[in-house]
Order: sequence, then C-alpha cells, then structure tokens
Amino acid sequence: MTADAVAVVIVTHDSAGEIGATLEALLPQMRLDDELIVVDNGSTDGTIDAVRRTAPVARVVAQGNEGFAGGAVAGAALASSPLLLFLNPDARPASGCLDELRRAAWEQPTWGAWQALVTMDAGARINTAGNVVHFLGLSWAGGCGRPVAMAPPGPETVAFASGAALVVRRQAWQEVGGFDPRWFMYCEDLDLSLRLRLAGWEIGIAPTARVEHDYDFDKGERKWFLLERNRWWTILSDYPAALLVLLAPALLAAELVLLGAAAQGGWLRAKLRAQWAVLRTLPAILSRRRAVQSTSRIGAAELARRLSADLDSPFLGPIARVRVLAALQRGYWTLVVRLLA
Repeated sequence: MTADAVAVVIVTHDSAGEIGATLEALLPQMRLDDELIVVDNGSTDGTIDAVRRTAPVARVVAQGNEGFAGGAVAGAALASSPLLLFLNPDARPASGCLDELRRAAWEQPTWGAWQALVTMDAGARINTAGNVVHFLGLSWAGGCGRPVAMAPPGPETVAFASGAALVVRRQAWQEVGGFDPRWFMYCEDLDLSLRLRLAGWEIGIAPTARVEHDYDFDKGERKWFLLERNRWWTILSDYPAALLVLLAPALLAAELVLLGAAAQGGWLRAKLRAQWAVLRTLPAILSRRRAVQSTSRIGAAELARRLSADLDSPFLGPIARVRVLAALQRGYWTLVVRLLA
C-alpha cells in the first residue's frame, strides 16, 4: 500500500436515489490500493442493493442508524489506508478530485485534515469553501451561495473542514480519536477540526479538488436540536479554559437571544430539549473535556485566532443582520482577543 492510498468511507441512510451517481463518479478515480467502504445506517429503500450493483468491490457494512458520526467511525475502523476520505452519498467527485486530494497530503504535511471545494447548482455556486465558526460556537458553510469563481485559487487553511468531502490523515485521526459517535450528526466535523488544531495540526481546503453536492439546509426540529446540543458539547469540550471563562458572559447572554429567536422561528421546543440534554450529560462532557484539554499543544489565543466575530451566515435569519448586536459582539471579541494575548 502506498503512502497516499485512500480509504473512501461513505455513510448512507435511504440513499438509493443518490448513491449510484456518486459511485459512478468515484470509481474511475480510485487506484488498486484504495479502499471503498460503505456503511449503511438502516436503509429501507434498497440502498445496499444499489451499492452492490454499482460497486461490487465495495465493502458494505449494514448497521442500525448510528448517524453520520457513528457510521464514519465504523467505516474508519475497517480501513487500513493512510488517508481517510469521508464522502457524503450525494456528493459526486469531479474528474481528478481524488488525485488533487492526494496531492495535498504531500504538499501540506502540517494538515491533519482537509476538504475538497464543495459546489452546488451544477458547479456554478459554492456550497462550502471551508466552514466558519463564530466564537459562540455557531457554525456554517463558508462562502455558501457565492459564484464558484470566488473560491480560493489555491490551498489555504480554514477554520474547520466540511464533512461532506473530508480527508483525514490516519495518524491524526488516531491521535485525537476521530469523530465522537455521540454527536450523531452535525458539528462532528467542527469538533474534530478543533481537536486536531488543539493537537497541533492545521486544517485546510484543496480547492482544485471539487465535489458537487445536492445541498439543502433543512431546518426541521430534529436538526435544530442536534445543532444546539452539539454546539454546546463542542464548546464545553474543546474551548481552552481561558477562552471559556472570558466567553461565559456572552455565551449566557446568547442563550437568551437564541431562546427568543427559537420562539419566533418555531423551534423553541428543540432548543429547550437541547439545553436539557446538555445539562443531563454535563458530567460525561466535562470528563471528555479533561481528556481533550490534557493533550492540547496550543494556547487559547492560537485557537481563538480561527474563530469569527461576524454572524454572516445566510442560515441564521434576521438575527444575523441586527447592527447593534453585530457591533456589540465585535467589540466584545476584540476585548477577549486582547486579554488572551
């Protein structure tokens, strides 16, 4: 096996309508020493049959619905390649994508993880050119909706990498423990990226590797619950103590604002359930925090450098466009950064 062999891990759940096209785009790019592992999370629509029909070489694992995080962990455990590529079942790699992702492994030795440029609308617009995380833990797809011509011209570091088309070095994956299955889905890529950065790795994008994604931001109650629960789990686990203490007033104030936004947006029940889930699991998350922080190789100021003070997400609605709130959070963040220096 070569040093840039790739294990492609695809987690499916009722993905029969998309997986065939993804595999057809992927298979011609794979080398003999690459691996293809499909973990199916309890599909009932014939997904497994579609995989076996299109890609007989794939190793297929059927399990209950453990979410993206749990499925990815199960797939990675079966792989032996030096590079792990987590690919969504509806993310079709463009010609040459895998070669460009491999090239990043050689040219960017400090990167522990990196993503492809993820596009939408037949490649005309950006889905994500590297994800963004606000200091409150809110995160979103960076550059979403912009013309693809506005994508980075070459490799660069990003705040965190999208799990839609994500490469992780096996060494880095094993060092930090990979995804945490408890996240189920959403924010697991943010949590992994922050833990990798704490461990001394950088996170990047290889924009010459392109993947077309059938993207739709579904704002259902289940998604809001997972986003909010996992946001708090990530903050409590990954933010260094100095950063967490300085942000505590803002985090608590933001909870009041988010409760109002949730009530107005129709997802208050999901928000309250998320708060209860965080409180109920607090002992376990604080235990996880001790493990994460005990191996950190960078300080709070270095981690903070990758966080944003601007809520310019297209998914947050009117709250992201309130000028007074924007000015307050920028001023607050400027003070926090100065105190951490």
